[in-house]
Amino acid sequence: MDEVKAWRKLILANDHKKGNSMSVRVSGKHMEIGDSFRQKIEDQIGLAVTKYFDGGYSGQVIVEKSNSRFSADCKLHLDSGVVLHAAGEAMDPQIAFDAASERIEKRLRRYKRKLKDHHAGNHLNGNGFAEVAYTVMDAVPDHEDEVPDDFAPAIVAESTKQLKTMSVATAVMALDMTDEPLLLFRSPGKEQINIVYRRHDGNIGWIDSANIKG
Repeated sequence: MDEVKAWRKLILANDHKKGNSMSVRVSGKHMEIGDSFRQKIEDQIGLAVTKYFDGGYSGQVIVEKSNSRFSADCKLHLDSGVVLHAAGEAMDPQIAFDAASERIEKRLRRYKRKLKDHHAGNHLNGNGFAEVAYTVMDAVPDHEDEVPDDFAPAIVAESTKQLKTMSVATAVMALDMTDEPLLLFRSPGKEQINIVYRRHDGNIGWIDSANIKG
C-alpha cells in the first residue's frame, strides 16, 4: 500500500515537472469493472511502468468474461514509441489481470536499459514506416462437415498496419515486447518485407522475402 501511495505522488510530481501523460483506459466486456478493480489496474500498471521508464505512457486494459473464464488484455504505448502487449487468462478476473500485468513488468525489466536510452528506444520503435493494407477473414468452420469446393471466407474487416524499418535484432526485441505471433518489417535500405515469427519450439523464425526464389 505504501508503495502505491509513493507511486501516486511520483505520478503527480512527474506530470507537473515533465508534462508527461500517464493514463490507462479500463473497460469490461460482458462484465462490469468495479471502482476498486479499476483503481487496482491503474495503480499496478503505473507502478510497473514507472519502475523502469521515466517518461509518459498511455494504455488500454480490457477484461472480458467468456463462459466461466476471464481474460485480460493489456496494451501500453510508451511516449518513446515502444509498444508493449500482454494477456492473461484465469477463472478469476483479478488473477487474469495479474498474469497480464506480470508479463508487462517482466518485459519492462528485461529491456529497462534500452527504455531509458531514448536513442535505443527510437531504434526499437523503428526508423520511418510505411502502411500496408490487410484483411481479416472468417476462419474455416469448426465442424465435421466437409468444406465445400466453392468455400470462400467472408471478409470481416479491412484496415492498415504500420510497416516499420528496423534491423532483424530490433524486430526480434519488438516482437518479444508483445504477445503477437509475428511482426512485419523492412530492413534498412531495402524495400522487401521481412517477417519474424514465434516458432512452436520456442525459437524465433525470420523470413526475408528478398531470398525467395522461383
